[in-house]
Amino acid sequence: MSQQDGRALNRVGTFQLAGKAQGSALVLSHALSFWGGVDAETGDIIDRSHPGGNVAGKILVMASGRGSSSSSSVLAEAIRRGTAPAGIILQRPDPILAVGAIVAEFLYEISMPLVICDISGIVSGDRIAIGMAEGAQAMVSKL
Repeated sequence: MSQQDGRALNRVGTFQLAGKAQGSALVLSHALSFWGGVDAETGDIIDRSHPGGNVAGKILVMASGRGSSSSSSVLAEAIRRGTAPAGIILQRPDPILAVGAIVAEFLYEISMPLVICDISGIVSGDRIAIGMAEGAQAMVSKL
C-alpha cells in the first residue's frame, strides 16, 4: 500500500526486525553483499560493481541482499561499530541480513530495523523515516 503526491510517501511494510530509524536514503540499483562489499570499520562500500559510497547512518534501499552467509557477521560487526546503515529497506526478504541484525540486537542491544516493502519512488538523498504502523507493521515515510 502506498500513497504518493509529489514528494510524499507513506508505505506500509513488514519488519524482518522491528525498530525505528531516520536517515538519508542510499538507493542501490543492484544487490550488495556485506561480505567483501562493505568495510565494517568505516561503512564504505568497497564492492567494485557499485559506484561507492558509505552506508553508515543511511537508510540503505535495495531489492535484496546478495549472499554470502558471512554477510551476517559483517553486518553485525558494522552495527557494533556504529558504521552500519540506520535501517535497511528491501523489496524481498533476506534471511542473511536479518540474522546479522538480530544477532547484533541480541549481543550488543543495538537495533537496526530491516523492512520489506515496495521501494519504487525512493531515490538517494530522500530523507526517510522507518516507524511502527498499526498491527506491528512497518511504516516507511519520506520526511
